[in-house]
Amino acid sequence: MKLVISYFPKIPYLSYFCFTVLKIVATNISDSKTIEWKGKEVETGIYKSPVSEGIFLGKTDVVNDVVIERKYHGGIDKACYLFSMDVYPQWKEKYPHLKWNYGMFGENLTVEGLDEREVYIGDQYQIGEALVEVSEPREPCYKLGIRFGSQKMLKPFINQPHCGVYVRVLQEGKVVTGDEMKLVKRVQDNFSMSRIYWLRYNASLKDIPEISKAIKLETLAASAKRGLGKRLLFLG
Repeated sequence: MKLVISYFPKIPYLSYFCFTVLKIVATNISDSKTIEWKGKEVETGIYKSPVSEGIFLGKTDVVNDVVIERKYHGGIDKACYLFSMDVYPQWKEKYPHLKWNYGMFGENLTVEGLDEREVYIGDQYQIGEALVEVSEPREPCYKLGIRFGSQKMLKPFINQPHCGVYVRVLQEGKVVTGDEMKLVKRVQDNFSMSRIYWLRYNASLKDIPEISKAIKLETLAASAKRGLGKRLLFLG
């Protein structure tokens, strides 16, 4: 991992920008897997694992990846899911008995250097042949708990900033291990991925004006806006 200081005269909200180079360390897909949940059999695509040939990012999903329950997964705003390699160690420490591999969090791309506190809604990145746009954070469900063997992992997952990153695919293309994830456009710097995630689950009454402002973000996915709307209703 290396630190780079660059000058971006054509990128709004950036002048001198100090950042860690983001690098793809694994490309992951899955087959459908049947699991048991509350006495019923359900299908899931969360059991992803690395593939050496790379993956192709399509407009609504990753080619050859299984997407179950398209109401909640896949589609224009959730075409590909990214997660940081850098937070794997802390979760391995909490769940050392699990069989660990990249793709553990259901991500298609495992990224070295990814920090959701430094990734903003609407950011555009070149990743290999693909051009993507940051759209929304993950809303973790029971299937992530099943993957980890405990639903108790969901609360600490919600109460930390590393939620992963969903993206739209503006230009389809292949991504392979070793590709860099390069920022090419930033449209705003008020709402990072982590901030939207925190507002969704932890905002209080004093944060209502900020939630209202976030909902107006043009590049924030509709499902994320609905989630923030639910938080507003909860706060009354």
